[in-house]
Amino acid sequence: MGAISSNEPDPEIPFAIIDESPLKPKNEAPVSRHRQWWTILMIVAALTFESPISVAASGLEDARDVVKRGTMEVGAATGFWQATTLLGDAWSQNRSAAFVLPRLGFVVTDPIGTKWWRGNVEVLVEPLFARFTQPFAAEAAGGSLVVKYNFLSFGRWMPFWDAGAGMIWTNLAPRIPEESTQFEFVLETGPGVHYFMTNTVTLTMGVRLHHISNGGLGDRNTGINAVLPYVGVSVFLPR
Repeated sequence: MGAISSNEPDPEIPFAIIDESPLKPKNEAPVSRHRQWWTILMIVAALTFESPISVAASGLEDARDVVKRGTMEVGAATGFWQATTLLGDAWSQNRSAAFVLPRLGFVVTDPIGTKWWRGNVEVLVEPLFARFTQPFAAEAAGGSLVVKYNFLSFGRWMPFWDAGAGMIWTNLAPRIPEESTQFEFVLETGPGVHYFMTNTVTLTMGVRLHHISNGGLGDRNTGINAVLPYVGVSVFLPR
């Protein structure tokens, strides 16, 4: 009996389980993508800071001089979305995405409150576009209605807290165990801050607790909780 050639597959071993990981490392691309997005965030932050001379020349002393009832906010931010298992019953924290968040808002109240918490209420429409890199490549698109409280007692710095709800479509589901439908609901909330670099242009930074689930519309609905830090630029246009 002749020797079996080493180039022929063993008929007893299914071809589907052959491990090609030495030839195609599975983790290198996602790690590289994560580094690229963090680099983009840092570049945006660096480019949006202005020199102390230009800040002083703008003449703005207080955010309340600009952010009044009827003022419109137009802006955009980018962020890194990272799932967490510290809250909820998600199967894994191995879910990551880069988010792009345009925004359009209007201040709808006069100043309310006193002392440090004096501020006003703003309502925003915020579209959402996302590219998932973990656990595999996927996309999401949708939007949220966001209510934001602007604190107006800190000069050029305008802290805020916002909360929103919306809907998205994503092809992350039903390929993950947490979700079985591509139509999902979004809940989000968190603090942030605007810094007025000029009379109307701000650097915007914040972080949100972000929740995605289908509200029980599918047979699987564990939901995913995530942390979403973001940075961007906004322009406030007084009426």
